[in-house]
Amino acid sequence: MQHAAVQTWRGAGPEQPRETTEMATTGAVCVRLPPDETAPRRAREFLRAARCPCHEENIFEDALLIVSELVTNAVRHATPPITIEVACRAPEGLSVRVSDGSPLLPSGRPTTSHDESGRGMALVDLLSAEWGVEPAEPGKAVWFHLRTACSAPVYRPPGELTRSPGGAASEAG
Repeated sequence: MQHAAVQTWRGAGPEQPRETTEMATTGAVCVRLPPDETAPRRAREFLRAARCPCHEENIFEDALLIVSELVTNAVRHATPPITIEVACRAPEGLSVRVSDGSPLLPSGRPTTSHDESGRGMALVDLLSAEWGVEPAEPGKAVWFHLRTACSAPVYRPPGELTRSPGGAASEAG
């Protein structure tokens, strides 16, 4: 098992500065969860209450699923205290941290179609724009960022036609 000694992450790398004329933010809010089977439900309820109205429904649904996975992992594989922290930055997206008392890093494992568990970190990797693990007192924090559709980079393969705001077609690449 690895200990949370260094930060790890996946995603697009360092944030590039963005010019915005207006930025709505919600300061980070945090709650401590019980180390039992009610924790994932309570975490989802907290996320619903802390939600910013600017986030699209699909971003919010992804956040609910990822939070359920991370909190379930904390209950099953870690030690208390378990906390969740949510921060909204519009228009960029949503940031969430789930902390627990264990210094052990989360790990994925090979699964088959018949396995009932073991896909949590793969879901985090698939659904988040970026995620990582960092040391926290007394253990670690697993964080993830979800970007709104307006802030997510759009990939267009070379040769794909795109439309400009005026309606003119151009070729990407």
